[in-house]
Amino acid sequence: MGLFSLFGHQPSFAEGIEKAQQTPGSMLLDVRTKEEYEAGHVPGSVLCPLQQLHLFRADKQTPLFVYCASGVRSSRAVAYLKKQGFTQVTNIGGIAGWSGPVEKEERT
Repeated sequence: MGLFSLFGHQPSFAEGIEKAQQTPGSMLLDVRTKEEYEAGHVPGSVLCPLQQLHLFRADKQTPLFVYCASGVRSSRAVAYLKKQGFTQVTNIGGIAGWSGPVEKEERT
């Protein structure tokens, strides 16, 4: 039995992406570094590294679906965003095990 099974169903990253895509007006927020983002991110996601989260601006009612590499930074980001008054914030975990489509940035 896994740790999360003690607390009920822990949604997978794929389920989080699906929920974000089905939620009108939602934003998929990637809190990894710029280099990690450029190496591969979920299409349509917005980069805001955890260290720069204090600069993030959006309507406080915007449904936010937050991810990182493993779920640790996204957990910290969700706690911070909630303290800032964001009301619909969900940690969808880490992209590390994601087998779905990713976009990569061209380095010049």
